[in-house]
Amino acid sequence: MLKIGNIEMKNKVVLAPMAGVCNPAFRLIAKEFGCGLVCAEMVSDKAILHGNKRTLEMLFVDEREKPLSLQIFGGDRESLVEAAKVVDTGTNADIIDINMGCPVPKVTKCDAGARWLLDPNKIYEMVSAVVDAVKKPVTVKMRIGWDDEHVFAVENALAVERAGGKAVSVHGRTREQLYTGKANWDIIRDVKQAVSIPVIGNGDVFSPEDAKRMLEHTGSDGVMIGRGALGNPWMLYRTVHYLTEGELLPDPSPREKMRIAILHMDRLVNLKGEAVAVREMRKHLAWYLKGLPGGARVKDVIMEETGRDKMAQILEHYIDSLGDDSERPSAAVLYTEDEPVHQ
Repeated sequence: MLKIGNIEMKNKVVLAPMAGVCNPAFRLIAKEFGCGLVCAEMVSDKAILHGNKRTLEMLFVDEREKPLSLQIFGGDRESLVEAAKVVDTGTNADIIDINMGCPVPKVTKCDAGARWLLDPNKIYEMVSAVVDAVKKPVTVKMRIGWDDEHVFAVENALAVERAGGKAVSVHGRTREQLYTGKANWDIIRDVKQAVSIPVIGNGDVFSPEDAKRMLEHTGSDGVMIGRGALGNPWMLYRTVHYLTEGELLPDPSPREKMRIAILHMDRLVNLKGEAVAVREMRKHLAWYLKGLPGGARVKDVIMEETGRDKMAQILEHYIDSLGDDSERPSAAVLYTEDEPVHQ
C-alpha cells in the first residue's frame, strides 16, 4: 500500500489535483469510488494569506474525504511557508503538497509552478523551509522538466527528498508539452530508482490496464489519475478493483452515469449555490455524457440551462429515451445520498 509519512492509504490509486475540478463535491465521489488518496485543486499562497474568501472556502475538507492532500503554490519562500502553516494548523488536510508542475503562464510568470523545474537548488530551499515550518507531511507534484533541453526530474526529486519531502508525484510531460504528446514513463522510472521516498506516477492513465502498466513499467508506489476520471469516477473504482483483484469490471450503464452526475450536481449546489453549481456542472456533464449514444445532442441542450431541476429533468428524459439500453449491468457502487453501499 501507499504510505506518505505517517499517512497510510488503502490502495495505490490517487486522484490528481485538477484546477477547477477537484472541489469537495467531486473529491467525495472519488473517495466513495474507492480512491486511496484525493488531492484538492491548487490554491495560491498569497490568496491564503490575504484571506481571500473564495480561497479560504477552497481549504474546506469534508471528513469523509480523508486522507486528503491539499496543494499550494507560490514563488516566494516567506509567503509559501506562511501559507503552509495555515494549511498545517487551520485545516484538517492530511498532507501538504507543493505544486511545481503547473504549466500556465500566469503561474510560471510568478516564479511558481513549473518554473521551479529549472532550479533544483530553489526546490531544496523552498521545500526544506516548508518542511521545517509544519508538522504534516510535505510532498511535491512536478513535471519531468521545463522542455526537452531541461529535463532535471531526477535532480529535482533528489532535492525534494534531501529537503525532507515525504513523496513526489511525477507527471511524465514537460512544461512545454502541456497536455499534448506522450507521457515519458521512462523518466518516472528513473526518478523511482533514484530516490527512496514514495513516487507516484502520473500521465496517460486512462484505463485500469494503463494504471497497471504504469506501475509495472516505472515501479512507482502509486498511480495518479487525472483526466481519465473526468465524468468517469468509475475509472477509479475499476482501477482499484483491477489492481487488487485482477478482474476488469464492465463500464457503468448510462442510467448509472446520469444518476451519479445528478448526485455530483446536487452536492455542488449544496457547496456553491445553484447558479454557480449549474454553470460549473456544464463541463462535468459534457464529460459524463462523452461516448454515450446521443450524448452530444444532450450536451448542446444543457449548455443553455441555468436551473438544477431543469438540468436534472433533461438528463432523466435522456435516459428514458434510451429504453433498455440504459440498464446495462454496472460494476459501480450503489449510493445513498450520504454514504456508499457496495454491491
